[in-house]
Amino acid sequence: MKELVEYIAKSIVTAPEAVRVSEENTANNIILKLEVAPEDRGRVIGKQGRVAQAMRTLLRVAAVREGTRVQLEIL
Repeated sequence: MKELVEYIAKSIVTAPEAVRVSEENTANNIILKLEVAPEDRGRVIGKQGRVAQAMRTLLRVAAVREGTRVQLEIL
């Protein structure tokens, strides 16, 4: 799932080398933290949060297949 977030974020931003995704595992919950360059933060969030919400939806679908839960935090 980390690779999925990284791929989507690098496709959207203007500075793909600044994209960093870190992963924290708990009991059955995964927290993915996405860091991008400050000027690309708006692109990743999107108008009214639509891009971020779409990324979270895709992650939820992937998580259900693996039988876990996932959260995406944009830093």
